[in-house]
Amino acid sequence: MERTLAILKPDCIEANLIGKVIDRILNADFKIIAMKMVQLNKHTAGAFYTVHKARPFFTDLVTFMSSNPCIPMVLEKDNAVEDFRKLIGATDPTEAIEGTIRKEFATSKQMNIVHGSDSVENAAIEIAFFFSNQELVENYGKL
Repeated sequence: MERTLAILKPDCIEANLIGKVIDRILNADFKIIAMKMVQLNKHTAGAFYTVHKARPFFTDLVTFMSSNPCIPMVLEKDNAVEDFRKLIGATDPTEAIEGTIRKEFATSKQMNIVHGSDSVENAAIEIAFFFSNQELVENYGKL
């Protein structure tokens, strides 16, 4: 099983789309093995997005991600990273294909509802940023 990090971003929370987005994730056969609501501050948002520090959108991204709570989640399934990227669609919702989460719910390239890890390696780093091993639920769904 592969894991990826998803974050329901502040715009998702503010628009009250949490249930709709989680429903889409579950209907795509992902298991949510960890989830919590957090309020990032500019320091923690900056630390998470440090890979983008030299890019012109970094300050706006940090401000946005610290503007309201967000919900990081660890998702699990075979091919989780690639499958989740397909499910959410392109970063810019105008370029996202029909049926993707961003095409349906996002309003702009920045306010694009959800974050998804871009590689297995980055998923491991990003998961560790938000969750300890004790917070990951093993053997989910094996009743």
